[in-house]
Amino acid sequence: MKLLFDLFPVILFFGAFKYAEKQPELAADWVAALLGSASVSPQQAPILLATVVVIAATVVQIAWVRFRHGKVDKMLWFSLLLVVVFGGMTLIFKNEAFIKWKPTILYWAFAGSMAFAVLVMKKNAIRGMLGEQMKLPEAVWDRLNLSWIGFFTVMGALNLIVAFNFSTDTWVNFKLFGGMGLMLLFILAQGMLLAKYVEEDQ
Repeated sequence: MKLLFDLFPVILFFGAFKYAEKQPELAADWVAALLGSASVSPQQAPILLATVVVIAATVVQIAWVRFRHGKVDKMLWFSLLLVVVFGGMTLIFKNEAFIKWKPTILYWAFAGSMAFAVLVMKKNAIRGMLGEQMKLPEAVWDRLNLSWIGFFTVMGALNLIVAFNFSTDTWVNFKLFGGMGLMLLFILAQGMLLAKYVEEDQ
C-alpha cells in the first residue's frame, strides 16, 4: 500500500497521458482552459494534461501526509519543488523536455545527498535507515550505500536516454513500469544478498 501511495502521482500521470492520447482534441480543450491559453495542439495535449495532473496529485499527496502524520519528509517537499518548477516550465513554454528532466534531477539528488553524507559528514544513509532492523558488518553497510548511490545515478542516466531518444509515449511507459520494475528487481537482489546476514543474526 505504501508503494502504491508513493507512486500515486506517477500512476495518475500515466493514466492522464494515456487518456489524453485517446482523446487529444478534448484534452487540448481542457488544457487550454486550465492554462488560459488561446489554443493547445492535440499533439502536445497528452503531456501537458499529464503534467497538470501530476502537479495536482503531488500537492494532494503531501497535504494528505501532513494531515495524517503532521510532518512531511524533506524529500517529498523536494519532489514537490521539482514537479512544480519543471512541470510549471513545461506548461508555460509548452515544452515537454522540462518535465522529462524531473526524474533525473530527483534520482541524482538522492545519489548526491547520499554521497555527500558519506564523503563529508561520514554518515551512511542506508545504515541510518535500516540499522535498527538488522546488524551487518561495516563493509556490507558501505557496499549497500555505494550500490544505492550507483543505482540512483544509473536510473537518472537511463531516464535521459529514454526521454530524449525514444517517443514520449515510450518514456511515459518507462517512467512507471521501467522505473518501478528496475527498483523492485534491485531491492529483490539486495534482499537475496542480505538474507544470509539476517539468518545469521537470528
